[in-house]
Amino acid sequence: MHSDTDLPQAPSPEQPVNDLHRHDIDELRAVIVELLQQVEFLQRNQTRQESQLSQSREAKQNLVLAAFGAQDLQSSTEAAIVRQTEFLSMLAHELRDPLQPIALANELLGKLAVGGPEVLRYQRIIGRQVAHLARLVDDLFDASRVSGGAISIQKPPLTLAAIIEAGIKTSRPFVDARCQRFELDLPAQPVPLSGDPVRLAQVFSNLFINASKFSPENESIAISAVVLTGAVCVAVRDHGIGVEADQQPLIFDLFTQGRRSADRAQGGLGIGLSLARSIVEMHGGTISVASAGIGLGSEFTVRLPLASTAAAPPPTVATASPPTAIARRGRRLRILLVEDNMDANETLCQLLERAHHVVTQRFDGVTALASAAVQPYDVVICDIGLPGMDGYTLVEKIRSAAQWDMPRFIATSGYSEAYDQQRATRIGFDHYFVKPLAIDELLALIDRLEPAAARHTHHRP
Repeated sequence: MHSDTDLPQAPSPEQPVNDLHRHDIDELRAVIVELLQQVEFLQRNQTRQESQLSQSREAKQNLVLAAFGAQDLQSSTEAAIVRQTEFLSMLAHELRDPLQPIALANELLGKLAVGGPEVLRYQRIIGRQVAHLARLVDDLFDASRVSGGAISIQKPPLTLAAIIEAGIKTSRPFVDARCQRFELDLPAQPVPLSGDPVRLAQVFSNLFINASKFSPENESIAISAVVLTGAVCVAVRDHGIGVEADQQPLIFDLFTQGRRSADRAQGGLGIGLSLARSIVEMHGGTISVASAGIGLGSEFTVRLPLASTAAAPPPTVATASPPTAIARRGRRLRILLVEDNMDANETLCQLLERAHHVVTQRFDGVTALASAAVQPYDVVICDIGLPGMDGYTLVEKIRSAAQWDMPRFIATSGYSEAYDQQRATRIGFDHYFVKPLAIDELLALIDRLEPAAARHTHHRP
């Protein structure tokens, strides 16, 4: 017989319900954990997006500020270039004024022919140094024009030989003073080019003078040229101090100078080679330098495009001066000289009087106008930059009065810009001379002029 405890018991009706409940709770917990993880992920992602958005806004703000800063920097740079251009132009003008009386006084010394050969030798020294200073002033002025983008060139047909000859003529006094010599190796046939004769001559004179300056005395400067397909390469080689390797890429930059030892006083403004590069590039060419190092000389190579053979100019034939021009020499002209620099006025007056002209000196526009109102003149030599009434106004007033036969008007100025000369022509000047005056050219011009009364008679119907 079995007891009640030995019998199997029936399962409790709550047990499957509790297991099911626990299963649901576990699933719910898992879902909650997953949701919490997703919320945490979304929060992190939102924080990252907010950070990126903030960085993006900050980057945009920095970009805007950088753009304004770049614009301000560009404006400042352009303003600095304008100030530099104006300064160099004014400096060149101011330097020409004191050069004028020095050059004229030196010319007067040479014509006096007193003191023997020693005085003549010193006079030539002064002449060479004045020419050197005038060249430096021209380089300063041209540098200001290059910086301001105001330089322009003409491109008539010409030949390489004519350009080299003009460069040698300009640099000859510097080379002769150091007892140096040129060695030429140019093509036998004419090499046709198309370019500005004055500017290209300036390029080669700068190279020749540079070679002379940095070479010992009694050395040679070799000039050679090779014609290639569509171009000609001109090499200027010296046996001077050379150019260090680290300086060669910079040698054509404005105001850059090669290194100089303490015993080398040769310097310069660092303008000539920069101008040479600018002018050559305006002609579609290139310029380069090569040097094995200090003490081993330098070679500058200019490559210029050839012009067509048809564009080459015919050979020039020297002609004698017309007999009429020679016959007019010594003719006495009445000259009104208007120059506010007392030294320049006095020396130019003496040079004109030594050429047998009658000169009236005036130092400002007001008194010059008064003189022109009471007596006629054949020639008026007038400085542009006069105090009070400038030369432009003076000439306009003289022309408008027209009491006498009109004189020839010759302008003198420290400015060599084309628009200055064009303005002078529009105002009524017949000729324009840049200071320091080339006195021989001025005297030759005056010798060719007729007295005002004679011109009036010739043109009278």
